[in-house]
Order: sequence, then structure tokens, then C-alpha cells
Amino acid sequence: MKVTNKEVLQALSTVQDPDLKQDLVTLKMIKNLVVTDEKISFTVELTTPACPLKEKIKKDCMEAVEKVANGLKIELDMSAQVTSTRGQSFTLPKVKNIIAVSSGKGGVGKSTVTANLAVALAKSGAEVGIIDADIFGPSIPTMFNCEHEQPDMVMEDGKNLIIPIMQYGVKLVSIGFLTPKDNAIVWRGPMASSALKQFISDVKWGELDYLLIDLPPGTSDIHLTLVQSVPVTGAIIVTSPQKVAIADARKGLAMFKLPQINVPILGVIENMAYFTPAELPDSKYYIFGQDGGRKLAEKEEVPFLGEIPIVQSIRESGDSGYPAVMKEGITEDAFTELAQSVARQVAIRNANGEKTKVVQMS
Repeated sequence: MKVTNKEVLQALSTVQDPDLKQDLVTLKMIKNLVVTDEKISFTVELTTPACPLKEKIKKDCMEAVEKVANGLKIELDMSAQVTSTRGQSFTLPKVKNIIAVSSGKGGVGKSTVTANLAVALAKSGAEVGIIDADIFGPSIPTMFNCEHEQPDMVMEDGKNLIIPIMQYGVKLVSIGFLTPKDNAIVWRGPMASSALKQFISDVKWGELDYLLIDLPPGTSDIHLTLVQSVPVTGAIIVTSPQKVAIADARKGLAMFKLPQINVPILGVIENMAYFTPAELPDSKYYIFGQDGGRKLAEKEEVPFLGEIPIVQSIRESGDSGYPAVMKEGITEDAFTELAQSVARQVAIRNANGEKTKVVQMS
């Protein structure tokens, strides 16, 4: 008895994406379905290459199709196409998702998280960029071991564009590339905001799945400039477990939730969550308190994206410019899982949320 495309699609309609809560056929994730007398071949197109449920979805698809295959060979390919809800925009039209990485206070490791998150997403196969928007304290060049690099320029359509520095598979732009390394940046707020606007509009970013914006601590002109310049997919809040850090993180989170700003919160990351000595990799010492970030996420009813431990290798990696996620061990695992959580929340937000818009404020 000949197997038809319709029968295969009916079988696959029983397979749900666990995050999006809809079946793969309705979500239009089944591509290139071909049924011959010898085999059934098709592709499942995931919403991100960092999908943590890839193997489960693959297994469920195989089991579903086997029920109607009638002995035919099954060939299943897995691919990924990062989703986007950005509305029509003349600014960064080829960037699918713009993610603000924020913290209430300094010293919680926001730039460390940004750097490792970007590299982890790039390792998964995504196209990733970082704007170092911490104009007065740029640290991304050091964390990527390229503080002595200077970006090239290219002329396009009569306009000079900065070409980002590429390091570890991530495109980078920072004021640290454009000013002498040891010079203090003494600018008023409007000058810093102008620099951010230039990093957005005067850089040849090309096609990106995720553009991470490493914001300065607190709430400032830079934050408002960002949301008024481009449609932001969502914000990530980085905190450490201490009470004072949580209090400041709550203020940062509240800023994005203001009705006139209304940027979706993708979730909270708890950095420095616990200390794990190298010689005792299975031990956890909660030296700054426990579950502060998780409790903040629960109270504010936003996702908890994960916790990152304190280990000496993370500090050493930041100083040496070789991100910890590129080294085997618990830090690689933690940042890989974090990247999967962030990609998952972006996909959920894009499936269920409204199109992102530029914030209009007077």
C-alpha cells in the first residue's frame, strides 16, 4: 500500500514542540517532505540551532512516521532558522533579534555573561554580534583578547561603515576599539548616546540571528537611547545572589516593564551563584546567598534562565580574553545550557508575542 504525503503529515501533526505548545505541522517546521516507493525524507526546521530539545523532537518525529511508513526507509534532517518578530525597520533590517543584557549594579559579571553567552550561541551555529554599550567602561575588547585591534571602514552607498571585529565567531563593536586603551572616556550623556547610535546605524553588521547589547549598569540615557533607536526583542537581567544586587536588579527589570517602554523580559540570570573549587567539582558553596535570582524571577513572574558558578577559570578567562565557555568543564556546561535557555525564550517570545517596536517617548 502506497504511503502518501498526507499520511506522513498527519503522523507528524501529533508531534508537538514542547516549548511552543503546538504541533510541528501547524508551526510549519516540516520542510522538503518527499515520499517515494523506497523512502520518506523530510527536514525539521527548528526555531534556533541552540534548541535544547533537538534530540527529543527528532526521536518523536521518527516514532510518529514509523507508524505509517509501511516498511519504507526514513531519512530525517534537522536544520534551524532563527525566528524574529521585528517589524519593518530601516535600521538593522538583517538582524533578527536584538537582546539587551542589563544589570542593576556593576560588578555582577554582566559583560562576562554577555561574552560567554554570545560565544555559546555562535558555537551552536547561530550568527551573533555584540555591541559594547558600556561606553564609559568597555570590557568586551579585553574579554575577547582584541583590545589592540582597530576596525576597518568600508564605503557603501556614499556612507562610511565600520566593519566589526570578528573573534571566536562573534562580531564585535566597542568604543574600546576606537579610543586609546588607557585613556579615560569623559563624555556627557548625549555624547555616549550618540556613540551607541553610531554603533547601531554606522556598522556593517550583515545578517545576524542575535545581536546582544552589553548595557552599562543601572538605568541611564543609554538604555533609553537603545529602546528608542531599534525594536528590542527582549531584555535579560543579570544579577548575583546578594540582597543589594537583587534590589538593584529589580529596579532595572522594572524599567523595562514601564508601560511607556514595555520591553519583554526574557529572563533573569544569576551569576556567581555558588563557588565550586577546581579540586571539588561536585561541591557547591553558596558564599553570596542562595537562589536570590531565582526568587526575583518568581516574584516578577519572568523566566529564570540559569545560574553560573564562581570558578577561578571564569576570572582567568576574562583576563586572558579566552571565554570560559570555550574550555571543557562545568563553566562550558553552564554557559551552553544558558544559551539554550535564552534561545528557547526568544523562540517562545517570537511565537507568542507581538512584533517588537521602537519605543516612542517624548
